[in-house]
Order: sequence, then structure tokens, then C-alpha cells
Amino acid sequence: MSEFLEKLNTWLWGPWMLVFFMGTGIFLTVRLKFLPWKNLGFALRRVFLNIVAPEHTGEGEISPFQSLMTAMAAMMGTGNIAGVTAAMVLGGPGALIWMVISALVCMSCSLTETVLSMKYRQKNTAGQICGGPMYVMDKGIRPRGLGRVLAVIFSLCVLGASFGMGNMAQANSIAQALLDTFHIPSLLSGSIVFFLCLLVLMGGIACIGKVCSVLVPVMSIIYLGATLGVIFINIENLPHGLYEMAVMAFSPKAVGGGLGGTIVAGMARSMRWGIARGVFSHEAGLGSAPIAAAAARTFDPVGQSYIAMTGPFFDTVLMCSATGLAVASSGLLGARGSDGQILTGVALTNRIFESALGPAGRMIITFGIVMFAFATLIGWEYYGEKALEYLVPAQWTKKASGRFVAVYRLIYCGCALLGAWASLEAVWNFSDIMNGAMAVPNLICILLLSKEAAKMILEYET
Repeated sequence: MSEFLEKLNTWLWGPWMLVFFMGTGIFLTVRLKFLPWKNLGFALRRVFLNIVAPEHTGEGEISPFQSLMTAMAAMMGTGNIAGVTAAMVLGGPGALIWMVISALVCMSCSLTETVLSMKYRQKNTAGQICGGPMYVMDKGIRPRGLGRVLAVIFSLCVLGASFGMGNMAQANSIAQALLDTFHIPSLLSGSIVFFLCLLVLMGGIACIGKVCSVLVPVMSIIYLGATLGVIFINIENLPHGLYEMAVMAFSPKAVGGGLGGTIVAGMARSMRWGIARGVFSHEAGLGSAPIAAAAARTFDPVGQSYIAMTGPFFDTVLMCSATGLAVASSGLLGARGSDGQILTGVALTNRIFESALGPAGRMIITFGIVMFAFATLIGWEYYGEKALEYLVPAQWTKKASGRFVAVYRLIYCGCALLGAWASLEAVWNFSDIMNGAMAVPNLICILLLSKEAAKMILEYET
């Protein structure tokens, strides 16, 4: 079974999927007359304005800033730490450039999918605002039967991904990090995650939004500060690291990089791993982030969509680039461990931060993994909850009232406890498959309804 999942995952995330993402992003960028790039400054100003003066009017459950932080909490998992280094080992230093390019191109996907989710959001049986691509597909795509089929497929995949990548895989990363650094038993760390997760989730999206609006900025600033410290300490290596990145990102032939040319890659390999890791990191085009954006309290759907569009910028262009530059300046890309294998993922990141900052470097990485992973865990619960809400007939949820959601949240927290000590190789492959499977109907949806979205966005400019 594990071998089958691995093969299916490799096929699903093959070149055709990456072309689908990038092609959709390029098409939408042109159709929107490059407004996602032109208005990035406007979008960033709206984000910071909402920190100072959050909107208190309009239909919705949380402030625009809280909705962005909830979406970013789901984005900023261990991929920002381990995923970047893995991409640069497998695809060479140039993979970082393609990660950034994928984020910039796919910002148009983020803007489009969020505008549509804001347009088609609605109230549930409890009177709460909810939305996301499943409602867009159901209400916006014709014939109606096709839209509903796509919506069900999307929702099932969101639910699967929430329990896998969004839950068990993140809990496992937390437990492994605490075990390696502090020798805390996995069952104990899993129990702590269970109770903290339950405490937050029982408060609903209002509590999730409040926690994420504090957790995400604080952990991002701490991690960015540490990363800049590593870059500054190794600043003399940075020019050569940047040179290797540029050469391997655009060289038609495979060339060597890293320590003694240990890493060998060319443009095709850099593109493959950079775009794939970029999509996993910023999630633009997957359709997950608009679920959080639709809960925002606002009368300005397009303005909120611009706020949501900054998620890929902050996550990949800023955070992942910082990690990648720390790797490039360290001179340790291609280094080997005691077993003779090339270091990658968390092991490489730990080595880099320890070499620059001493034992404190490893502590910072452990803290970062725990915070990033926990934020992802609570963010993805909301996605799964809304997907389940769409799948279950309204009369059922109305009869069961709050008990239905409470049971789901309890089961979700229980899976986090299970994930903390279980072996999760099959779960990672399953999660990757769910991500790819939810991206396909979402990308089809935003292409079919791109005219509607473009009309709203272009009229917003006049």
C-alpha cells in the first residue's frame, strides 16, 4: 500500500501538475492585467492598516487580519524550515529561485480564488458566514451537476488533507523535534498538543483567529531574526551562494554546487523541486486559504482578497527566501552526516544554525518547528471543519447543533495525539495526494469562472 501511494504521489505531482499550476498562474496574471503585481504595495498597506485599525463592521466572524493569519498559520508548517532545505538538496540552490517565482506567479491564483469565495460565501444553519471553493463550485459552475461533483471531490480531499498533512504529520514533527532536542517522550508531547489543540479549537474560528493573530507574527519575527543572524555571520559566503543559485536555476545543463559540487542539478531539476515545494508552502491554487478568507468581517470583498493575496508573499518570498539564503550562505549545502549521507531537511537546518549560533541555533529551530507546526494544526482544523460542514446535509447539522462540530474537533485532536507517536511515511504520501487532488478541481473552477473574478477585480480599479 505504501509503495502504491508513493507511485501515485510521484505521478500526481509530476511535470503535468506543475505546468497546470504555473500555466494557470500565468494566464490569470495576464487576464488581470498584472494587477496582482502592480497592487502588491496596496495589498501590503491594507494588511498593516488592519493591524492598526481592524475592521469591526461587515458580515463575517473574524477581522481581515485574523483571517490572513489563520490562512498563514495553515501555510507556515515545517516546510518553511525543512521543505526549503530539502528542495535545495534535491533541486540544487536554484530551486529557491523557482520557489519564489512560483509564489509570484501564483499570487494571481490566490487573488482569483479568494474573490470568488468572497462572492459566493453564505450563512450556515448556525448563522455563521462560511465559504470556500466548494461553495463557488456548487453555486457558480454550470451545469450545476458538474459544480456539485467538483465541490464534493474538493471537500473530501480537504478533509483528508486536514487529518493527514494538516494534523498527524504536524503533530509528528512537533514530537520528533522535542524528542531530539529535549528528549521529551512522544506520548507526553502528543498529550500536550492534544490538550492545547482542544483548548483552542473549542473556541471556534474566533479563538483560532485570535491565537493565530498573535502566534504567527511572533514566531515569524523570531525566526526571521535568527535567520538574518545566520546570514550576517556567514555574509562572506553569500555572493558565491547567490551565484550558484542563479547558475543552477537557469543552466540548461546540470552543474555542480555546494561543497565540492556534491549537489548536481540544472534548470529542469531546479524548476521541478522549486515549484513543487513552493506550491506546498504558499498553497496558492490549492483552494485552502480562501476558506479562512471567507470568514473575514468586511464589506469590501476585493480588498479582502488583496489582503489574502499577501499570504504567498509573506510565506514564500519572505520566509522561505530567508531560510534559503541562510542555507546558501552557510557553505554547508551538500554536507554529510555521520552515516555518510547528504544532510537534508531539519538535520541540515539544525547543522547550519548550530554552526552559526551555537546550541542556541538548535533551540531556535526546535522552537520554530513546534510553533509553525502547531499553527498549521489549528489552521487546517478550520478548513476540515468547513469541508465537513459542506458535505453533511444541512438538516443533520441543524439537528445536532453544536454537538456535531464538538465531536469532530475532539476526533481531530485525538488524531494529533495519534500522529505524535505513529510512523507516518504513508500519511505524508496520502497527504500529498490529497493536496494534489484538491488542487485539480480548484484550478478548473478558477479557470472556468476567471471572467467573473476578473470583472470584479478590474472594476475595483476604476
